[in-house]
Amino acid sequence: MIISFKSKETAKVFSGVYTLKLPINIQRIALRKLYMLDAVVNINELMIPPANRLEKLRGKNKHSYSIRINNQWRLCFVWKDGNAHEVIITDYHS
Repeated sequence: MIISFKSKETAKVFSGVYTLKLPINIQRIALRKLYMLDAVVNINELMIPPANRLEKLRGKNKHSYSIRINNQWRLCFVWKDGNAHEVIITDYHS
């Protein structure tokens, strides 16, 4: 279950409100991934479909995970006690 968002824009997308700060095509896919993230109880459930490419991040984000929206965009979050915290849609290459 999603507990908190790191950005207002991600929260808007999750509630079905489109934002001008993110590409519209990314928002559609991100919404589907957000619903998926909200439904899981075990982090390993996000390994399916394989296109999610669930990965544990390193460095300053070592407590975070990401799943792919596409080659450029990610859905990043902290997984704690079976819930997603600080969820954010981010441009991974900027």
